[in-house]
Amino acid sequence: MMLPVLTPARGLDDVTLRFLKALEKSSFKGEIHADYPTRLLSATDNSVYQVMPQAVVYPACEGDLNVIAELGADDDFRGISFAPRGGGTGTNGQSLNKGVVVDTSKHMNNIIAFDEEKKLVTVQPGVVLDQLNAFLKEKGYFFPPAVSTSSRATLAGMTGTDASGKGSRIYGKTSDYIEEMDVVLSGGQSWTSRPLNADEMTEVMARHDIVGHIHRQAYESIIENEELIEQTFPKMNRGLTGYNLQHALDNNGTFNLSYLLAGSEGSLCFTQKLTFRVIALPKNKGLVTVRYKTFNEALEGVQLILKADPAAVEVVDDKIMMLAQDDIIWTQVGDMLGGVAGEPPVMGMNFVEFVGNSQDEVDAQIAKLEKILDEASELEGQATGWRATSDGAQISALWEMRKKSVGLLGALQGKRRAIPFVEDTAVPPENLAPYIREFRSLLDSHGVDYGMFGHADVGCLHVRPTLDLTDLMDEPKLREISDGVADLTKKYGGLLWGEHGKGFRGEYSPKFFGPKLYDELRKIKAAFDPYNLFNPGKIATPYTMADVELTAIDKAVLRGQIDRTLDEKLKEAYPKATLCNGNGACFTWDAFDPMCPSYKATRDRVQSPKGRAGLLREWLRLRTEADKSDAPNALAEGKDFNIDVYEAMKTCLSCKTCATQCPVKVDIPEMKAQFLQAYHERYSRPKRDWLVARLEKLAPLTQKFATLTNLGQSLPPVKAFMRHGFGLIDLPKVCRNTVQAGLKQRGAPAFDLDAMRTLSTEEKARSVVLLQDTFTTHYDVDVVLAHYDLLANLGYTVYVAPYRPNGKPLHVKGFLKEFDQLAADNDMYYLHIATCGIDMVGIEAAVTLMFRQEYNQRLANRPDYTVFQFHEWLHAQMIAGHWQVPAHVQEGEFALFAHCTEKTSLPETPKQWSEIFKTFNQSLRIEKTGCCGMSGMFGHEADNEEISKKLYDMSWKEKAAKAGPGQMLATGFSCRCQTKRYGDFKPKHPVEALVQLLKG
Repeated sequence: MMLPVLTPARGLDDVTLRFLKALEKSSFKGEIHADYPTRLLSATDNSVYQVMPQAVVYPACEGDLNVIAELGADDDFRGISFAPRGGGTGTNGQSLNKGVVVDTSKHMNNIIAFDEEKKLVTVQPGVVLDQLNAFLKEKGYFFPPAVSTSSRATLAGMTGTDASGKGSRIYGKTSDYIEEMDVVLSGGQSWTSRPLNADEMTEVMARHDIVGHIHRQAYESIIENEELIEQTFPKMNRGLTGYNLQHALDNNGTFNLSYLLAGSEGSLCFTQKLTFRVIALPKNKGLVTVRYKTFNEALEGVQLILKADPAAVEVVDDKIMMLAQDDIIWTQVGDMLGGVAGEPPVMGMNFVEFVGNSQDEVDAQIAKLEKILDEASELEGQATGWRATSDGAQISALWEMRKKSVGLLGALQGKRRAIPFVEDTAVPPENLAPYIREFRSLLDSHGVDYGMFGHADVGCLHVRPTLDLTDLMDEPKLREISDGVADLTKKYGGLLWGEHGKGFRGEYSPKFFGPKLYDELRKIKAAFDPYNLFNPGKIATPYTMADVELTAIDKAVLRGQIDRTLDEKLKEAYPKATLCNGNGACFTWDAFDPMCPSYKATRDRVQSPKGRAGLLREWLRLRTEADKSDAPNALAEGKDFNIDVYEAMKTCLSCKTCATQCPVKVDIPEMKAQFLQAYHERYSRPKRDWLVARLEKLAPLTQKFATLTNLGQSLPPVKAFMRHGFGLIDLPKVCRNTVQAGLKQRGAPAFDLDAMRTLSTEEKARSVVLLQDTFTTHYDVDVVLAHYDLLANLGYTVYVAPYRPNGKPLHVKGFLKEFDQLAADNDMYYLHIATCGIDMVGIEAAVTLMFRQEYNQRLANRPDYTVFQFHEWLHAQMIAGHWQVPAHVQEGEFALFAHCTEKTSLPETPKQWSEIFKTFNQSLRIEKTGCCGMSGMFGHEADNEEISKKLYDMSWKEKAAKAGPGQMLATGFSCRCQTKRYGDFKPKHPVEALVQLLKG
């Protein structure tokens, strides 16, 4: 059946259209987007909601925010509203609204200034926390609030929720570090919020503009309700943020408007820039993992641990640890988390961190904790064991695992998913254990599972119950559990929202503030925002608008309500599309992280795993509707949504990092292949795709005429024809020497399966089958022969299997019928080889890993055989003592640039290569890099030329130049091609370096 044309409702309301046209004609310098994909992306965050905005704008400079606010207050655009947005990691719809999203993350992301003498840093609102701390680290400082989404959380977003996180017991919250805030008020006026003494406050309150009105109202709300504020705000680390009446006026009469703005979730103004106080980095750290046989005992153990005065105590339950074992991070942390023989199973664990200015200081603190734990160990309900480390890399990895807890819970199997809606409750720490007992009883009474983790030292725990919001029976539980938890937190002197802000939970504000103080919040909102422009429906409604209500938790559209309408067969075909929980791990700031290169190069979130998964969800919905309504095969109106999805998919590099690094393993390359197959049932394929898909069959032919092929490719007319006719550029030269000739020269044994079966057990153990691939066999023959030479030098008999297409290009381009047939044929062929009892080893990771990934995904009831990646097999043989290196090898040093697919799918890769090189008396420096920008044929496609080069420049250019041809080793064929193209030299494969060492 041909794919139907899909036409979503793309229309905008009249006021938005007029506003956008006026904005376009104004001095606004940023981007204006009313396209459906961009709006769809901004309709979700890390919450259960989906609220479609009218448009998305990306300000380019501070003045753009003034223009937006000034226009928005114009009577001609009454009814317009704005939703400020940063990282989009809110767990309760904080940045979701039906108006115009104002996203400062794309362009306003610069660190403006650093004053080391005053220890102040000034940033634009879109600067990411990890970005700031990477900048500060070089200068010996850091910004302490530590959120788990630090790789994509923006500083304005953290200010908007008054974020805190790990270590807040000693470091406090974001608001504790604000020196100044430059904001834009309703009407477009700028104001710098800073602490004002009594005289300055009097002067400001005397002003006859919105600034004066705001300060008069805020001062009045605090002064007239001081006793009630003291009675109402909880006495604990986490407070009633949004709007923080408790701290805005101190005992000395100093007024600080920033305390009201922090935690206001963009409901009062826009943020132009922020100036923060920073502190010196502790020189040394230590971490102790403390094990318990029940989760409640872990919570109860916190009060004992606090006697050692740690910097932080974080708790995780057994579910988090279980899920972490299937994540890439486990290889770095597993030895610190498991129990020992004779201990009960680990059902709860506390991570306890100490900091100091010397290792002796940290060691003394750890010793103090161990003494406390040891003295209590004979008592019932105490820790069953613990481990300590002061290794910086290990500590970072353990905290990275803890950061991943939110995403890991999203990987729980089953229709019910762990979702955020009561995930950041906080109570006084001494009440935490009894509170959690009742919390768990409440969840158990509703028959739901859950995961728990969080900041045990300050009484803030993250709890994610599992619900299936596509199920009409589960949906009411969102309200029932929320109401129950709100009552429970109030009973224990705590809060429903401990650090993630309110979002749609603002409806509970009157419950915690009381009617009188809530009215004061509404008066403050009215003073700041008389037209309800800023994030309406959140925290408080303007006092002057009696008919306006907050958006209740069950009144905003739930993603589950949309997903329940999807055709079940379509959902089953694209399961990961609906499982994306919006965690945003694919928006990582770090250019040296391999996750989603297309997003890093474009800063366009539509071109990310989350963006593409969201488009696929909508595609499934529209296809379901089209199937039900017998939609015509011609455009009714507007652009076919199939084309929107295609445009997002064609920039995907198919690198598969999302398939392993995303917490819920959203595998975009697999879904992309499926989509392309469906898409091209309606739309013709580019000529380039046909040529790429046939690459594996054409390659042997081109090698027969290598001289002619290479000569043709070097001629300007042929280059122009390939660029403009097929959209292909900079194709690799075909090797004139062949694998067959090289093997013959070496006297390699014939590949004779009958003869191989007759080998003895001992002979088979000293033999190996080397599989060829399209890329190295035809374009990098020396690498294939180097693998042969190394194995032969180490005493193995090497049988090189005949070349066979593997199907990688077919899969990437969505020729799935051909791919499935080829994969099935290959399965039979390689099973036939496997029956010989000799290990099979592949060279190129992107190809070899297909046997474990794409083949498994596409084929059912596959035969049982294994194809090892070369380095993992060689490492295993080394560990087993099956080979040794001659003693004459001299010391040396190399730098490894590992292939993205390889190091994310096989996270032990760098470590294993390092240990192999150590055996050869070599030091191997592991370079942390993102994608080189080639990724198979991606970089050879003319449409991708700009992205490809940008990616190389981002994380490879400087490191490759520094290592140079003498030290640089690259495991990926495409990585070596890219370095040759843009670095002007071709790095060796690690095996080539090892062979050279053996030759002396």
